[in-house]
Amino acid sequence: MEETSNPFERYLILYLPWVLSILAQGSSVISYFIAWLGSFFIFFVCYSGWLKPLPKDRTIAGQLMRPIFLVQIIFIGYMACSSIFYFCNLLGYIDISGYLSFTIDYDNLDLAAQCQRYYVLGHAAFATGLILCMKYPIKQKYKVESQKLANILLVMAIVLLPLSYLAAHVNGLLQFSFQFTALSFIAGTMALAFAIPLNKVFNTLFCLLLYLSNFYQALTSGFKEPIIISIMVLGIFLYPTYKRIVLMTFIPALLILLMYLPTYNHIYRENAWGDNVDADDAYKIALDAALNDQTQEETNWGFLVYRLSEIDMFTGFVKSTPQYIDYYGFNLVEQAITVVVPRIFWPGKPSTEALVMERVYNSGVIRRGSNVSAKPAYIVDSYLSGGALGVFLALFVYGAAVQLISQKAEQLFGGYILGTALIFSGLFQILWRGLSFEFLLNSVFWSYITMIILHKVLKAQNILEDV
Repeated sequence: MEETSNPFERYLILYLPWVLSILAQGSSVISYFIAWLGSFFIFFVCYSGWLKPLPKDRTIAGQLMRPIFLVQIIFIGYMACSSIFYFCNLLGYIDISGYLSFTIDYDNLDLAAQCQRYYVLGHAAFATGLILCMKYPIKQKYKVESQKLANILLVMAIVLLPLSYLAAHVNGLLQFSFQFTALSFIAGTMALAFAIPLNKVFNTLFCLLLYLSNFYQALTSGFKEPIIISIMVLGIFLYPTYKRIVLMTFIPALLILLMYLPTYNHIYRENAWGDNVDADDAYKIALDAALNDQTQEETNWGFLVYRLSEIDMFTGFVKSTPQYIDYYGFNLVEQAITVVVPRIFWPGKPSTEALVMERVYNSGVIRRGSNVSAKPAYIVDSYLSGGALGVFLALFVYGAAVQLISQKAEQLFGGYILGTALIFSGLFQILWRGLSFEFLLNSVFWSYITMIILHKVLKAQNILEDV
């Protein structure tokens, strides 16, 4: 039986925090906190089932990888909720201990509050698009025998890993290498989560070895996201079976990561990227520094203020557009569409990085010629395209897109396990955080093509059977 939804007028409640923050904009502090707390209000409305009941085909613990949970929490959490440290810094808190400075830049305070209002508007639009398109249970066209799932996941993890290395060394296939690597990691992590409760010793040991190998690659990648994702995903997959153990171990593990990762990552990049130190040596130096560095508190505060959130960059764009640079309208969307064309068919195709950085330079956020990459976030491109209206339309489309793609994956791959948990989470990880229009559309388009190809392959191998 299909779930019913409430009248569309109910969705207007999602925009209440934005309206209230607009009314309170005479006080930057009050307006900011109304908008910031507004995102938590939207979370509550979404999960209360007041707008539309949560999917009932699986338990909550058994569907955490669906967009209503994982994508919304990560995407909105990073976009809208992480700015609190930056705002506290503007108010005078200049380190974790709460040391106060009495020098406050009220212009930046106003800009931060304005950006937070766009964040809560974007969250409301995202939630509207997602929930409107959310339709469960999904009518299945294909099925997978449940007793074979653990072995299927293990085989996919093994097969996709060498394919990723192969694609990395073939011109024009680097993007597929990233996709196969992510799929292999997700498949291996799921296989480990399946093997542990089944007491399959060989499968468990093999999957653990594969997982540890992936985790080491994440540690030596120079990026924070793969390290956090590797811990988080395993916890999500184990949670339905081991709820108490996961809550007692994985949540503290993630908090410890947030404490030590900024210092570790900073030192690792300095050595591996700047001083050309071997990855193994850089890893050891960075780990030792993270555990023993006396300046860790200062490094962590800088990470929380300027790296955890992108609001500082957003204020730069808001300062210049539309006062000095007009809105881009549909220009950024048109650029994003042209980027999708493979370079093999268009040898003179402009560099995506160069296209994106041009608007960064024009805004004055980064000086032209600087050796820095500062790609705008999705909501920044939305704002640059048309202000508040651009934010509403682009985030509504974003929410609808993640939901529809996830549902399509479940339909093509026989349900939640292979559909959303593996294929959607592996191929469309860029949707967890979002990026500039050009990078996002290109990645999503070719990931969708890969999803269709994988469906054909699994169907030809009789792994997917007609219902």
